[in-house]
Amino acid sequence: MPLVKFIPQNKEIDVVTGTNLLKAADDAGLYIEGDCAGKGTCGKCRVKITDGSCGEATAAEIKHLSKAELKAGWALACQRTVEGNCTIEVPVQKDAHTRKTTLAGGVEILQAEAAVEKIAVKLSRPAVKDQTADLERLLAELKRGELQVKPRELTNFPSMLRKNSYSVTTAVSGNRILSIEPGDTTDQLYGVAFDIGTTTIVGSLIDLNSAKVIAVAAVTNPQNIYGADVISRITHASQSKDGLKQLQDKVIEAVNKILHDLLRKTKIARDRIYEVIAVGNTTMSHLFMGIDPTYLAPAPFIPAYSKALEVEAAEIRIRINPSGRVIFLPNIAGYVGSDTVGVILAADLDQPGDNCAAIDIGTNGELVLRANGKLMACSTAAGPAFEGAQIKQGMRAAAGAIETVSYLKGRIELGMIDDAPACGICGSGLIDAASALLDAGLVEPSGRFVNPEENPDKVPAQFKDRLRRGEGGYEFILVSGKDSETGEDIVISQGDLRELQLAKGAINAGLMILLKEAGISVKDLDRVLLAGAFGNYVRKESALGIGLLPQMPAEKIIAIGNAAGDGARMALASMTMRKRAFTLPKTVIHMELSTRPDFQEFFVDALPFRKMQ
Repeated sequence: MPLVKFIPQNKEIDVVTGTNLLKAADDAGLYIEGDCAGKGTCGKCRVKITDGSCGEATAAEIKHLSKAELKAGWALACQRTVEGNCTIEVPVQKDAHTRKTTLAGGVEILQAEAAVEKIAVKLSRPAVKDQTADLERLLAELKRGELQVKPRELTNFPSMLRKNSYSVTTAVSGNRILSIEPGDTTDQLYGVAFDIGTTTIVGSLIDLNSAKVIAVAAVTNPQNIYGADVISRITHASQSKDGLKQLQDKVIEAVNKILHDLLRKTKIARDRIYEVIAVGNTTMSHLFMGIDPTYLAPAPFIPAYSKALEVEAAEIRIRINPSGRVIFLPNIAGYVGSDTVGVILAADLDQPGDNCAAIDIGTNGELVLRANGKLMACSTAAGPAFEGAQIKQGMRAAAGAIETVSYLKGRIELGMIDDAPACGICGSGLIDAASALLDAGLVEPSGRFVNPEENPDKVPAQFKDRLRRGEGGYEFILVSGKDSETGEDIVISQGDLRELQLAKGAINAGLMILLKEAGISVKDLDRVLLAGAFGNYVRKESALGIGLLPQMPAEKIIAIGNAAGDGARMALASMTMRKRAFTLPKTVIHMELSTRPDFQEFFVDALPFRKMQ
């Protein structure tokens, strides 16, 4: 079999002739950006063939790569197949997780109330006159009634007792013994809360004795190789041989990598983690548990389950204490998952209060409204534009991403994450750019660029060289190639504006439907909460300026951080919060937007770039 060497990562792998480079890299444990599930339409899985042959350039590559790039050996990994030994240069991926990890632990859990109890005991020694079995001796001392224990917990139990002078600690959850440990380990009680996002997975290690977050780690969801959106992944799971297993393996691999990073940072023993609580959209919950998501895709969008599911860690290969519990919080509907349950819990939306909407803006846009004694939720197919996917030079929020764009005194001013040289644009930058170009008069409310040939007077002199014709329409140069890290001009294209319009139109229309059902108007809203990393960094003025949100005072719009993750952390650390999470879906009225003719009306009305009323 041919040998493929990846540099500068110095990874090598033998593959079957005909394997495409994207799969070869994945098999070698390398992540390559790619949003289109290998269809060649996104053009982001760029690699450089430095040695060997991998076939000829395809039509997709000719579309996305310049003649100079193709001549220099650049290729799309999903388009080229291994023909013999080769060396492939994979551009180093920038860390896109800092923002999500810094938002972890945004809420205070007032009182630790762990589901797992650790009990240290000193047992009496057996004797000829007292031949009670070791386990029965322990159970009698614990005084917890009938407790179940698996044989594996007893493997070394007899010798452990005797080596430690009959002093042991037992971890108990409900009627189960999870672990029997030597000595007094009551100060070592940990759990991990996971936010299983379509794009990013975040894990928070929590000391269950104090309910404090002590470490956070994140990785890009490696299921990305099968597509950036949930529909692509459902399709892969249902139509590809071993597709469901492949997707589950990817997410379990990512979770275990986060666990490894958390334990490395804190020096905590793996078997001292007794619980995992996870949230995510409904598709992610199915894939995590290895459950067929096929019937989530077509109407009527029926999940295989919606209640909270609990499994033993060893059952799905999660590397914590083998008897530890892994619980995925309940879903609300086919496209409103436990991540929305987490948002509701963190924002106290299930409690009586003011008229308040919460919007979690991401690949899927989930919206919740509390008004007039009702709690309603819906999901809109915003698409991955807010995550930088399907945008010509879009990227996640990492070093070098354009994150702010302003029109000030006749100038377009940019801000890049970490002040690094520009290499692309992230979701917040995209919204800013649209708003700034509107202010500059370069984009019309319809979403079209001003035509400089038909209306030259509408284009200020300082921008005439930056507004040019590109593929599929005009485009505006944000950063010239001589100033960018990639050497390419970084632009906003007509297609990018269209993707943004579709995404923001869906979010806005979803909110208007909820308001209509509640019998209130935008003016009756006391607050709008923006959840998630994106919501925390998007500028409110820009969101209002392009009509992502209905027109309202900016002070009513409040960023609340990674509320889905906060909800998972609360449910992990507090049984009271967990019980609320378990029953919460029954209190939520789910609005299915696909069956409503008025959704299309609101959607079309929300497409233009204008301040919505």
